[in-house]
Amino acid sequence: MRPQDILLPVASGLCCKPGGFHIDPVRPVERAVITHGHSDHARPGHGAVLATQETLDMMRLRYGENFAGSTQAIRYGEEIRLGDVSVKFHPAGHVLGSAQVAVTCKDTCIVASGDYKDAPDPTCTPFELVQCDVFITEATFGLPVFRHGDAADEVNKLLASVALFPERAHLVGAYSLGKAQRVIKLLRQAGYAAPVYLHGAMEKITEYYQSRGIDLGELRPVKGVKKAALAGTITLAPPSATSDLWTRRFPDPVTAFASGWMRVRARARQRGIELPLVISDHADWDGLTATIVATGAGEIWVTHGQEDALVHWCQSKGLQARPLDLVGYGDEEESEAPTSDEAEA
Repeated sequence: MRPQDILLPVASGLCCKPGGFHIDPVRPVERAVITHGHSDHARPGHGAVLATQETLDMMRLRYGENFAGSTQAIRYGEEIRLGDVSVKFHPAGHVLGSAQVAVTCKDTCIVASGDYKDAPDPTCTPFELVQCDVFITEATFGLPVFRHGDAADEVNKLLASVALFPERAHLVGAYSLGKAQRVIKLLRQAGYAAPVYLHGAMEKITEYYQSRGIDLGELRPVKGVKKAALAGTITLAPPSATSDLWTRRFPDPVTAFASGWMRVRARARQRGIELPLVISDHADWDGLTATIVATGAGEIWVTHGQEDALVHWCQSKGLQARPLDLVGYGDEEESEAPTSDEAEA
């Protein structure tokens, strides 16, 4: 069977006609298979949703109990039948509960990876390589300039700045699902034992991570803390909050941003970021290319990101490759603006 008869890009997302479902649809559909909880992939309003328990829980936290008509949880390694195809979930290493979806029909296996990273992350299950015929890869950082390095080194830069400026508060912009919890865990692994303060938009998801057995140490809401008491502290907030009036409650704040985009210094300057931290929850160029080769796939479909460069690289290695040109996926940052209530936190 031809791969395009199994999965096909349509306006609402990646459609599996023989299975009767869409993967990470951007519009409401009858049956959705969701790779992870970031809001550009996990949207409300579907008739039925299949995802890991953690992803379903994230969607409930963000959208309320009635985010879908019905839900079904699937474990890593579990295989279920949907129509004429079998579906199996494998860890993607992106955030808690993130998954790659292996879709098999007859003798053809296609893996839709969603967002993924091959770098170590103590807050989620490590990425699992899946052999397949067709690999659908993201390309968020699909340019050779993006090589992320060791996240622990970036956290050490943050701690060095805290030690150098004990009279200043440090504000770290980080996405509320995945990045914030990873930064906190990296701080703990580096020996930082002081309380970490949280913007209100961070609290629910971070509490959920802790409920799943991820020890993040002492956390405190920053709301209501006196300005002078925040000298020498670290606070995590949505990226949008670090350039907001909200920052005035902090003593001479050092603004940091944890993102793979901080590799581009011009972008850091443009945003007024004093301390760029290159910490990404996506695979970098080396991670993308190494993963593509290791899957053994003869055909590569590239989606959301720097598609052209990665397609060209694949073709130079003798692989069939094409961009999917799916619309509606981007950085989680786009939907990280806090609500009016959270903005007061």
